[in-house]
Amino acid sequence: MAKARVYIDGQSGTTGLQIFERIGAREDLELLRIDEDKRHDLDERRKFLNGCDIAFLCLPDDGAREAVSLVENPDVCIIDASTAHRTADGWTYGFPELNATQREAIAQSKRVANPGCHATGFISTTAPLVQAGIIPADYPMTCFSLTGYSGGGKRMIADYEADGRPEALDAPGIYGLSLQHKHLPEMQKVCGLAQTPVFMPVVDDYYKGMATTIMLHNQLLPGAPTAQDIHDCLTSHYAGQRLVSVLPFGEQGTTLYANKLSGTNKLQIVVCGNAEQTTVTALFDNLGKGASGAAVQNMNIVLGLDETCGLI
Repeated sequence: MAKARVYIDGQSGTTGLQIFERIGAREDLELLRIDEDKRHDLDERRKFLNGCDIAFLCLPDDGAREAVSLVENPDVCIIDASTAHRTADGWTYGFPELNATQREAIAQSKRVANPGCHATGFISTTAPLVQAGIIPADYPMTCFSLTGYSGGGKRMIADYEADGRPEALDAPGIYGLSLQHKHLPEMQKVCGLAQTPVFMPVVDDYYKGMATTIMLHNQLLPGAPTAQDIHDCLTSHYAGQRLVSVLPFGEQGTTLYANKLSGTNKLQIVVCGNAEQTTVTALFDNLGKGASGAAVQNMNIVLGLDETCGLI
């Protein structure tokens, strides 16, 4: 059987490099590489984008839209890692564990929108609880999310790793202060929420890893479920999944560290709390299940391969 031809448009960015790291040595794929001096040449990009089976877009939003406009071959599947198409009509949201039909929808799609990193953490904990009726669609959701500085791309990585950097970078940095973070539209739409969550991202002085946490007042939820009830719902939802799991209730210890799963492509959900209040935290690597690992998982699904190929 012929090898699937794969092209990374934006191969020199953080996400593109991480995708290459995961698939570059695979013998079941043919990786198409554009010459470095032609990666901004529209005609050359058009040739590569139309000559592959899978095109990863690791570009700014405008660049991703431009790349899509260059694709004329109907057999090309595009997996877009940008924000450009995550809520767009005709695009399939690339979180296979979202529900019982999402994996098949991805397998049949030619346009897959890879989730945002913060959005992955929020959706992984919130969407199953909304689907189960534990969280009403109109519940006032709040969330904070810790991330390593690699999520900011090459410029932020350079700032954090520079000699003589500002002392402020030694401490956690709260950003997105306008409460209009670019991941909010997909967080609201994919979870089926009636209103935009209050979301506060925090970047800190470590390279990669995320801890995205939602906080719930149990008495405001239908039937006043306990933290154990919420845990059991999430455990049921993710039963049998290979990249997403739920830690047994009460086994989290006294401290959660955001870099626990750095260097992996997995996501682990931790439920803490009691009868009155619950927190649900998603731990994962912002460059793994939060970006490049998720993109490769989606590619594997589209190609009909073991979805964890190259990821475990």
